[in-house]
Amino acid sequence: MTEKTLEQHTTDLNEDVAAIINAVANLTDEIFNELPHRRGMAGTKNVFGEEQKALDVWTNDVLVEELMKTGVVRTIVSEELGEPLHNPEETGDYVVTLDPLDGSSNIESNNLFGTIVGVHKEKETLTKGKNQVCAFYNLYGPITTLVCATKDGVNEFVKHRKGSTDYFLSRKNMKLKEPGSLMSIGGLPKDWTPAYREFVQEMMDAGKKIRYGGAFVGDFNQILYYGGFFSYPSLVDKPNGKLRLVIEANPMSFIIEAAGGACSNEKGSVLEILPDDPNQRTPIHVGNKDLIKRLEEIHGKY
Repeated sequence: MTEKTLEQHTTDLNEDVAAIINAVANLTDEIFNELPHRRGMAGTKNVFGEEQKALDVWTNDVLVEELMKTGVVRTIVSEELGEPLHNPEETGDYVVTLDPLDGSSNIESNNLFGTIVGVHKEKETLTKGKNQVCAFYNLYGPITTLVCATKDGVNEFVKHRKGSTDYFLSRKNMKLKEPGSLMSIGGLPKDWTPAYREFVQEMMDAGKKIRYGGAFVGDFNQILYYGGFFSYPSLVDKPNGKLRLVIEANPMSFIIEAAGGACSNEKGSVLEILPDDPNQRTPIHVGNKDLIKRLEEIHGKY
């Protein structure tokens, strides 16, 4: 393991972006220590009408408070907030998108979940994903990691042992393996479109292995390591899919492209979509370029 900490690594970045990354990273122990105690329901619903779990709500509150303390964040767009939250001091140049606990349905069963963050510096709160200056996620797994994409590429940091807040660089300038070997596919097969059904069959015939854990951050992390693709496609009854463009699809698409891969909404790059609503959903496919290209070719036939 390269003995370089996340804090040391971020000194090479814009100091405001570094402050955002470190604000989230420094909360890891506090969040992790609460996991055994907040596995129930909060008794409230988020903006999507979904029952909020106690840990979702608490984590959102902790992250929002810490990010606002940096003084560099102007607005936060979070899954757990009814609308974008603006800094009451009217300071800061950055908009942060936040999925406090992606995969929170896995909390009860003690499976993988994590935190997804996107950062952009634009006058408008809603902007194309390609305008992000940074995107990263925390994965709370057997090993806690932080994977970050910036102008320096994609780097993975591993949380140090108890008693230390440090993350250490473990993988530098990560790139997708070629050829990709895995596929992580969401939605019920009975609800897939004919185009997506054909694509999946072709991938199965090519020997791709199916691995799906129900948390975008966990499934994405496998693809980043082994290559392949993650999909939550358009469905017959949900043409816009399930995942949120601003807080989920854009950050992960930014990371996959920085790792040499590609993203698609079945028609083109997810990062080229201009959102008109912070809660907008989109079909999302991320992975090796050749696989995403093939996905679009098949969808183009229908």
